[in-house]
Amino acid sequence: MRVLVVEDEPFMAEAIRDGLRREAIAADLAGDGDTALELLSVNSYDVAVLDRDIPGPSGDEVAERIVASGSGIPIIMLTAADRLDDKATGFELGADDYLTKPFELQELVLRLRALGRRRGRITPPVREIAGLRVDPFRREVFRNGRYVALTRKQFAVLEVLVEAGGGVVSAEELLERAWDENADPFTNAVRITVSALRKRLGEPWIIATVVGVGYRIDVGSDIDAASGGGDGDAAGRPPGGRG
Repeated sequence: MRVLVVEDEPFMAEAIRDGLRREAIAADLAGDGDTALELLSVNSYDVAVLDRDIPGPSGDEVAERIVASGSGIPIIMLTAADRLDDKATGFELGADDYLTKPFELQELVLRLRALGRRRGRITPPVREIAGLRVDPFRREVFRNGRYVALTRKQFAVLEVLVEAGGGVVSAEELLERAWDENADPFTNAVRITVSALRKRLGEPWIIATVVGVGYRIDVGSDIDAASGGGDGDAAGRPPGGRG
């Protein structure tokens, strides 16, 4: 999951970002309305978390722009405006959820997960594919009944691959959805993380490399030898030209 957090108080914004990272949620920060709109124009987000009282275009204006764009990005308003009429106007503007300050980070995480799940109704809360059982809320992974301990980043990458249902996910998409905007587009982080994830899940390898394209969860009994255990093509290049 990748979210946009629009919050003009730097300490709070960074605390939210760091807390979400611990839950395998990538978060980009915007301290004002103009930056928020710019990030929304170039990145794809699963949820937008908006403070209403921010410099430049207000959180309300940003919410209106999101709704008008037709992107369908769910909106959580995270604000100190806690009166009932404040909440009413927030929902009228298009907010899907409303959380008042002060708040518990874990509650924000639960609300983000719920909104992300609601956006893709066809995806059940606990996902199962090819012997894998992935529970995003508990951040637990089982393979054929065996618990698999993963790092936060490995879990985030696996979530994206499982959501694809056996379809191919490019290295670029993994970098976009499992890392934040500070990720180096030329990094080998995707290749390294997928390789480590494959080893954690154990044999037989379940993550296939589709040469020059990306990665997928192998839903068959065997992984094609041409695209199976490797992390790149014959020349050692990662799929998609990116690590």
